[in-house]
Amino acid sequence: MWILQSAEPEDGSFTFRLPPGAVKTIGRAPRADFIVDAALVSRLHCRLTAGEAQVEVVDLSSTNGTFVNDERVETATLKSGDRLRVGRVELTVEKANDDQRGER
Repeated sequence: MWILQSAEPEDGSFTFRLPPGAVKTIGRAPRADFIVDAALVSRLHCRLTAGEAQVEVVDLSSTNGTFVNDERVETATLKSGDRLRVGRVELTVEKANDDQRGER
């Protein structure tokens, strides 16, 4: 399980969970899988594809770009500890341990 979590309270708090094999979009539009209604986020901003060892991010021709560790990307591979930025929202990428997937 992959967890993408924001840390900035002024941008709202976001936590997204991606099991391996999941393909999800991030954007402002209601049709996005993960809705981020924040400044500079496009209607359909990027697509995430989760694997066992990594997550692939693909920019969907967003107006303001998709950034990984402060570098603008069209496509990138995310690993635990990376920072994904869409608009002004920065999400930290973490691979959850089996212990973290238990009951909560």
